[in-house]
Amino acid sequence: MVPGHRLNNQAWWSLGLVCLVSLLVMGHAALAADARESDLGPPMRFVVVRSNAPGCEPTCPEWISAEGTIEAGTPALLKRALKKLGGRKLPVVVDSPGGNVDAALALGRLIRKNKLDIAVGKTRFEGCLPDEKDCTDSEGKGAGYFGTAYADGSICNSACPLMFSGGVRRVVGQWAFLGVHQITTTYVKTKLQYRTTYRVVNGKKKIIGTKVVSRKNAGSYKTYEMSKAVEKRLAAYLKEMGVGQGVLTTMKNTPASGIHQLVPESMLRMDLVTSLDSVDLFTAGTICRANPLPANCREIPANRPALPAGSEPAEVPPAQPEIALREQDMRFVVVRGINPLCNPDCPEWISAEGAITPQTPQKLRQLLATLGNRRLPVVISSRGGDLSSALAAGRLIHEKKLDVAVARTDFVGCDPAKADCLADDGAYAGLSIDAGAECDSACALMLAGGARRLVGPQARLSLYLMGQRQVVKAYLEEMAIGPGLFTAIERRSVERQLEPEMMLKVGLTTGPQSVDALTGATICNASPKPDTCRMVPSPNAQADAPARL
Repeated sequence: MVPGHRLNNQAWWSLGLVCLVSLLVMGHAALAADARESDLGPPMRFVVVRSNAPGCEPTCPEWISAEGTIEAGTPALLKRALKKLGGRKLPVVVDSPGGNVDAALALGRLIRKNKLDIAVGKTRFEGCLPDEKDCTDSEGKGAGYFGTAYADGSICNSACPLMFSGGVRRVVGQWAFLGVHQITTTYVKTKLQYRTTYRVVNGKKKIIGTKVVSRKNAGSYKTYEMSKAVEKRLAAYLKEMGVGQGVLTTMKNTPASGIHQLVPESMLRMDLVTSLDSVDLFTAGTICRANPLPANCREIPANRPALPAGSEPAEVPPAQPEIALREQDMRFVVVRGINPLCNPDCPEWISAEGAITPQTPQKLRQLLATLGNRRLPVVISSRGGDLSSALAAGRLIHEKKLDVAVARTDFVGCDPAKADCLADDGAYAGLSIDAGAECDSACALMLAGGARRLVGPQARLSLYLMGQRQVVKAYLEEMAIGPGLFTAIERRSVERQLEPEMMLKVGLTTGPQSVDALTGATICNASPKPDTCRMVPSPNAQADAPARL
C-alpha cells in the first residue's frame, strides 16, 4: 500500500491496486456449431450477379448470391451490399449449411424490411469469380459478375431456414434441399482477470475503476434441448414472418445430430414457401420479357447485340410487336363452351396456350385459387419451354386431380389477349378443337400430370429427352406412368411425334378420346353431372319469370 499523507485537514487516504479473478459463464445459441469451432465451410459472402442466359441482353435479371456459413458479422455484410444497390430490390439466392441463430434472425428481418424475395439455389459463375483478384473479364459489361442460378444440390439447412423465412416470396423447388433440426446451445466459460483501482478513505476502501486485463477460455459445454425462452423467441419470429409454427415443431422433434429435410408440399402447408416454384422464378433469362418488367431486370444498352455492318434494325409492325420471334408466354383463362346444343348448361375448361416459362406454375396456381373446389380440365397447346417449370405445373395438375387434353381454343367474340376483351360471368366464350393443336417437349411432361390424359387423332404430341434424365425419370414415376415412356424417349436424340397407339401403350395417355370427352356440348347431360358444367341463366330469364309479390 502506498503511504498516505494529510491534505487540507482531511482524513488520511491511500491508493492501492488489487487483481481479482472470477469466472463468467456466457452462452450463445446456434443451430449448428459455430463456424470457428467446426468445419461448416467459409463464411457467407454477398455478390450481385447478372444472368448470362443466351439472348437476354440488353435486359437481363440480376440477383444477390448469398453462399456460405452464417456468422455473427454476416448481417453487416448484407447491409453493406444493400446500401450499394441504392434501393434496388434484387432477390436473394442462398446456399448455406447454417450457422449462428442470432445472425440468421437479423438477416431474415433485414430481408423482410427491404421487401426482398428469396430462393434456395447456387450460382455458377462465368468469367470473374467472387474471390478472384484483378480479374478483367467483366470490364465494360456493366456488371461485376455473370452467371447462372440453379437449384440442383443447393441447401439451406440448420439456421438458414430462419434467414429464408424473411423473404417476401420464398421458393425452394424440387431439387434443392431445406432442412431443420434442434438448436445446439453452447455455453462458453471465460476466465477474466480484473485490475481494480481503489483508495482508502477513513479506513474504508472506495473503488475508483475496474478494467479487464486478461481473458482466457476456461472450457465450454453444450445442450441439445431448446429452452422455453428460445422457443418463445423463435415462435414470435416465425409468426412475424408469416410462417407456420409447424417449422418450429419439426425443429424441436429432430435431434441436433441429424437433419430433417422438408418436402415441398410440407413447406407449402407450413407457409414456409409461397409457391412450389424454383429459383428460376426470379433468375431465368426469360422473366425480363414479362410486362410489367420484374424489379430485378436491368437494361444495359451497351450489351445490346451488335448488328452486321451496314444493316439497319428491322422495323416491326405495330400490330405485331413480337412477330415470329417467340411463342407468347403461357396464359390461363376459363372458357365456357358456346355450342348452341348445351345452353344454358355448358361445360367449362381452362385454356392453357403459349410457351412454358418460370411464371407458368404460379399463373396456374393463381387461376385455380379463383375456382375454389371446381375441377376444370386443362386444354393445352404449347410448343414447350422450361423443363423445371413444366414439371412444377404438372405436379400442380396432379395434386388438384385435373384432366388434361391437347387441343386449342377458338375464342368467339373477342380474344382475351386484348385489353377490351372482358370475361362474361367469369368465363370467355369459345370452342375446343384438337385439329392443329400441338404439345411438344416440356408440354408433354406437363400433360403427364393429368388424371385423364387425352390426345385426339388430329392433335400432335412430340417428345425427346431434354437432359436431366434422372429428374424426368423420377417425375414420370411420381406421376404413376410406367417405365415404357422413359425407355421410348431415351432412345430419341431428336424431337419426334409420338403415335396415338404408342402413347396409349406406354401410359402417357389414358384413352384414345379427343378433347370432346372433356368439353363436348353433350357431356352436361350425363348423370351425375360433371364438375365442368355450370348453368348460367339466360339474359331473358328474369323477364320470362312469373311476377312475384
